Amino acid sequence: MKESILDVLLYLFEHYFANDIALVPGNASGSQDGALMGELIEAGFAPDEIHRAFDWLDVLVTQRPAASPARVSAPIRVFQGAELDKLDVEARGFLLLLEQHGVLDANQRELVLDRAMALDQDSLDLDDLKWVVLLVLFNQPGSEAAYAWMETQMYLDDPEPLH
Repeated sequence: MKESILDVLLYLFEHYFANDIALVPGNASGSQDGALMGELIEAGFAPDEIHRAFDWLDVLVTQRPAASPARVSAPIRVFQGAELDKLDVEARGFLLLLEQHGVLDANQRELVLDRAMALDQDSLDLDDLKWVVLLVLFNQPGSEAAYAWMETQMYLDDPEPLH
């Protein structure tokens, strides 16, 4: 069986979100959610991990930051404690890079950090963090261009550089 919330989220992303299939997690007693739950169990996911992934998505949807005005310079984010333990140097640097180049604003960065810390993994590498960023941007109104750029980074062998 697959054991990670991130595995469930990636399965949902690849089979539903990426194919523009409507998916509204939440009440697992609904017919769509019941069928989805069955599909995920059949795919090898534990019910507990499926529920935790749905909870993760519910929090993501409810924590959408309001659009913030563009700033010339944002404060520097200092990582502490559990963040340092969970995110490797490369992942933290990538977040900084995304913010410096306008792919993420400060509120979105904090949402990415919140959702990364909510995963059931002891550590996240750069690839895991990229998926979290992609999932967050997918759920952010007005972030279509940033999402499209991030999506190319995930699927291309030679990602395009930030400008």
